[in-house]
Amino acid sequence: MSIKKKRFFAGFMKLQAKWLNSMASKGYRLVKTGKLEYEFDECEPGKYMYTVEYVGDRSWEEEENYKGFLESFGYKVFYKNINLDYSTYKVTYRPWADKGGRVSSTAARSTYNKELLIVEKENDGKPFELHTESEDRVGYYKRLSRPWYFAGFISLCLAIITWPNKVPVIIFGILTLACAAELAIAACRIHKINKNIKIEE
Repeated sequence: MSIKKKRFFAGFMKLQAKWLNSMASKGYRLVKTGKLEYEFDECEPGKYMYTVEYVGDRSWEEEENYKGFLESFGYKVFYKNINLDYSTYKVTYRPWADKGGRVSSTAARSTYNKELLIVEKENDGKPFELHTESEDRVGYYKRLSRPWYFAGFISLCLAIITWPNKVPVIIFGILTLACAAELAIAACRIHKINKNIKIEE
């Protein structure tokens, strides 16, 4: 028997992974994703594990190659959107992305609405981490920080521009603080990894 759930996690990848792992522990395996929809089939409880990774800064070719690389290890991989745009045709510019991933559109060979990868593996009792090497993890967290830098800068500029009006200033101020919090979390993770690298040396 299959069931469908509607959820939207935006860029909160850990929260999404936690929910998917909770569903798996109850005996539901992910079989299909949509913009808001997740479809599950019944399975043995706890048989599968999930992690979610941001790949929205890559070109379509890089994303496809990475997806194929993960699948070569026996993982099942699903694309997932990070926004809820239902436009028929749209072009987006991502200044923080790698060269090939800066321009994205709703065209077929594009990363638009495919900013996340949900990766599934059979539960072997070990934590599910795609980035196990310290340098690789530092690089991933740095890539993950780029959109937050950009969003924080734009929010701060808008807060300054709208200064006389209380409501917009409060809204953009909160957005700026949220971006700063995400950057602080990433910086702490990077610091911790670098500290461990020095200890190992």
